[in-house]
Amino acid sequence: MSTFERYLTLWVAACIVVGIALGHWFHSVFHSLASLEVAKVNLPVAGLIWLMIIPMLMKIDFAALGEVRRHWRGIGVTLFVNWAVKPFSMALLSWLFIGWLFRPYLPAAQIDSYIAGLILLAAAPCTAMVFVWSNLSDGEPHFTLSQVALNDLIMVFAFAPIVALLLGLSSIIVPWDTLLLSVALYIVVPVVLAQVLRRALLRAGPDRLASVLGRLGPLSLVSLLTTLVLLFGFQGEQILRQPIVIALLAVPILIQVYFNSALAYLLNRAAGEAHCVAAPSALIGASNFFELAVAAAISLFGFESGAALATVVGVLIEVPVMLSVVRIVNGTRGWYERSGRNTIPSRPSKVKP
Repeated sequence: MSTFERYLTLWVAACIVVGIALGHWFHSVFHSLASLEVAKVNLPVAGLIWLMIIPMLMKIDFAALGEVRRHWRGIGVTLFVNWAVKPFSMALLSWLFIGWLFRPYLPAAQIDSYIAGLILLAAAPCTAMVFVWSNLSDGEPHFTLSQVALNDLIMVFAFAPIVALLLGLSSIIVPWDTLLLSVALYIVVPVVLAQVLRRALLRAGPDRLASVLGRLGPLSLVSLLTTLVLLFGFQGEQILRQPIVIALLAVPILIQVYFNSALAYLLNRAAGEAHCVAAPSALIGASNFFELAVAAAISLFGFESGAALATVVGVLIEVPVMLSVVRIVNGTRGWYERSGRNTIPSRPSKVKP
């Protein structure tokens, strides 16, 4: 790893502080950037996500996607955690912490709304950012792409029924424009662009592709950090105005992230999956599709509701907490691969330029 990559945690902490400060001092500028959105999808953030994930998608050889079927155990674990565990564990945690333990410290009128926002957050598995976490953990890119695509397909049918069940609603308003636009912006278009660029570069030989990918690597990390500055800048005033509420809402989210990522990681180890599959499986099982969650919260409860605030807290802690999960799965790789049941060999680690 380069010196820059080794100190990524430090850069993340600095970006959080800088984002909050800039959002406070230049509120009008960040408000203008935050307003550049279509169907609740922020366009500057979408552009930065493109810069993050297109280089990663360029590494994928579509001819090798058929090999993913040998990782059926990892696919099963990820789907189980995402759809049978994650929404229900968050419902339990939110009722425990927000509805009971922290109730005296939160506005009474917003308790149910906070719980609803946390459930909305957990019911939508992450899409684009999973490619970033998978890349940082040396995950199998074909597995990651196929798993994200499968989750998106399931989400179209399962998001509304699960949320309706857990919130006790007869029906919910699914922000279809946000869901479909996000899938198009974060999956379909980047995949197409990445494959066009990959084929163009491969015409000049594999070395040409490797050279370009090496130069694009730092751009992905810089884009990740810039995204963090923007996200915290957008919510800088909110953080400074309600720090205690935000800190309390973050508790069940943090527990849920570490619980679900650990569950997926350990189940993959027990099933004998390779580390390069277990790592992205754990990360997919822990992260959230925050654009959809925020849009659904605003549609159901309003912009100023506790539900909207709860989903925004998920946005704010997404990057730093997921980077900590990446660090954990990378640091435990030796322990993971000492398991006698790990029957599927990991692919060789990538050599970083």
